[in-house]
Amino acid sequence: MILAALQPSLVLVGVFLLGTALGSLANWAIYRLAWNPREISPWGPRPENAKPRAALDRVPVIGWLGLARESEIHGQWFWVRPMLLELAMGAGLAALCWWEVFERGLIVPQLVEQLQIGLGQLITVDPYAVPFAAVWPTFLSHVLLITLMAAASFIDIDEKIIPDEITVPGTILGLVVAACLPLSLLPLASFPDKAPALATAIDLSQIAPGLTAYVEPTTLSAPNPWPTNLEGAPNLRSLALGLGCWWLWCFALAPRIWRGRRSALSKLKAITRRVIRELTRPPLGVIAGLGTLAIAGVWYWGDAAWVGLLTALVGLAASGALVWIVRLVGTAALGREAMGFGDVTLMMMIGTFLGWQACVVVFFVAPFAGLVVGIAQAITKRDDVIPYGPFLCLGALFVIVFWASVWNRVEFAFQLGWLMPAVLAICFVLLGVMLFIWQQIKLRLFAAGVEE
Repeated sequence: MILAALQPSLVLVGVFLLGTALGSLANWAIYRLAWNPREISPWGPRPENAKPRAALDRVPVIGWLGLARESEIHGQWFWVRPMLLELAMGAGLAALCWWEVFERGLIVPQLVEQLQIGLGQLITVDPYAVPFAAVWPTFLSHVLLITLMAAASFIDIDEKIIPDEITVPGTILGLVVAACLPLSLLPLASFPDKAPALATAIDLSQIAPGLTAYVEPTTLSAPNPWPTNLEGAPNLRSLALGLGCWWLWCFALAPRIWRGRRSALSKLKAITRRVIRELTRPPLGVIAGLGTLAIAGVWYWGDAAWVGLLTALVGLAASGALVWIVRLVGTAALGREAMGFGDVTLMMMIGTFLGWQACVVVFFVAPFAGLVVGIAQAITKRDDVIPYGPFLCLGALFVIVFWASVWNRVEFAFQLGWLMPAVLAICFVLLGVMLFIWQQIKLRLFAAGVEE
């Protein structure tokens, strides 16, 4: 590979420049795809009373120094945040490239821990023993996901809404990447007796003669082997699973709101009619139909592609279901809408890139930061309404960066089979109790009435 032969410093500079350009794209999305579009991005429409924008204004980072002249239109220091976002994207993606590509930071710690347990001594693994082909697809996938999460997070911060214009294309992109590059899924390093079908070999003969490890994608069955009942054609069961996940996502995109006072049966009928109507006409009907054909095609012809696609589809459904259930439990406990549905579709998008196992970890990590901010805001502003999307994205970023350490500690939990859903069910019950108690505390101490 050409990239593998380049000097790391040149690659990191290139990734930094790419990151600033992607930050500029994220800024365009933040200002143009929001519920209330603003004419701030130099790639969007120009305000009527602003001077014509020059080519230099569209250069990432430094272009904002010139656009500071529009402070009278957009507000003082409006240009600082987008400039810092582009800088952060450039520096952050360069750091991620160093960690994932050159240090093999998502793979080497997995190998080291297993070797130290097996050999009973401290072991070091040369990062370059891991082939370049095992790391670049994952890094590419994470670059795309981080760009999408950056745009979604800042729109959520500004407006407490996550637009479908980001999560819908992002979800489709995640499915396409998983099908075309199955190794873009989070890596799983191991020492199996038999080489996995979809894996990259790692020669570790410098540690022990004939020692070979393998890096394979974290499929939906990981850490267990891929079962035969999930293989492609002619296995109809796996096709039904994939299409079920796809249609669950399509159902989630359909409007399901009712107005007025009706009986439960009347509400159900109204929602059913509306969902069917939306699923049988553009644009949702087109998306659902074309997606169904594409999934069936990959199932029929695909091999490794089907492994990647089905893993992403289950990641979509399972990850979204986690937040969807939290939304239902929170709404019942608080007596009002506890979480916007944009958080559900955002988590579905993240699930297509990271898989359901990583998103279970995100599910447990994200609330910690959200809880701290929520309590602080409730005390200082008497308001506990916070955008939750950025915390889901921070949780996903945490899992990406520390994947090797995270997997080393949670792998055993995913070998429990049916016990994992039982543990999650208990967590949902405890969450409902905790939110109910918090609502009572808020009512008594902060006198914040329940919104109808």
